Amino acid sequence: MTTTTLGTAAPVAVAVEQPRRRRRGLAPGKRLPAARLVGPLVLLALWAAASAAGRLDPGAVPAPWTVLRTGAHLWTAGTLPTDVLTSLERAGYGFAIGLTAGVLLALASGLSRTGEALIDGTVQLNRAIPVLGLIPLFILWLGIGETFKIAIIAIVVYIPIYLNTHAALAGIDSRFVELAEVQGLSRFRFIQQIVIPGALPGFFVGLRLGVTGSWLGLVVLEQINATSGLGYMMFQAQNYGQSDVILVGLLIYGVFGLVSDSAVRLVERRVLSWRRTLSN
Repeated sequence: MTTTTLGTAAPVAVAVEQPRRRRRGLAPGKRLPAARLVGPLVLLALWAAASAAGRLDPGAVPAPWTVLRTGAHLWTAGTLPTDVLTSLERAGYGFAIGLTAGVLLALASGLSRTGEALIDGTVQLNRAIPVLGLIPLFILWLGIGETFKIAIIAIVVYIPIYLNTHAALAGIDSRFVELAEVQGLSRFRFIQQIVIPGALPGFFVGLRLGVTGSWLGLVVLEQINATSGLGYMMFQAQNYGQSDVILVGLLIYGVFGLVSDSAVRLVERRVLSWRRTLSN
């Protein structure tokens, strides 16, 4: 603050505004469009640059353009579309069964002490057993055809969905339950207004893990007595030393995983738009 004198009048105080220090933002900042594509595109650029510079053995790691030509040839030959559709069908059936089982078991276990006593310990035991170690037993039970492949994918999917949904249910504030009891909500209204909003964040985390798990399990299962599918295509390419075909299969799996995860994230942002979190 400074003081000035105007003629013979009394001094007048004039306030001088001091520059305000700008506080450093702690939030991540504004979401960048298509930000998750930056990492894969950087890896692709590094791969192309290393191939062009001769730093990679073409027999072990073919150049991206070689892989692209191979994929186009397989597509025009008609083998790749058949393998892709077969893999999508297997993953879709297994994912649907696993999703349904995971949600129903989580609700039964999370909303009832009796259900928790019967279900939770069994699921934890199943989680501790390597899923791929169940393949020989499931082949004996279900045969070597498609049924055991879908069953294994369903197990891979339902475990993370159950675990995360059950954890979200257990984490619902008990005061909301007491409020629902005071308000006299019915069981259906309690599930609709308290349980579902409280469990959705954990459910979507499990859903993302389940989607990824379905593709991971499919890679192994399609190499066991299969006559079509991306895993079968890669297994045959291994026998003939066709690394470019193997990379075609891996890239397709990666694209499927990225697209499905992005779709789940998009649905999650729309459904949980009422939340105010760092991610949104």
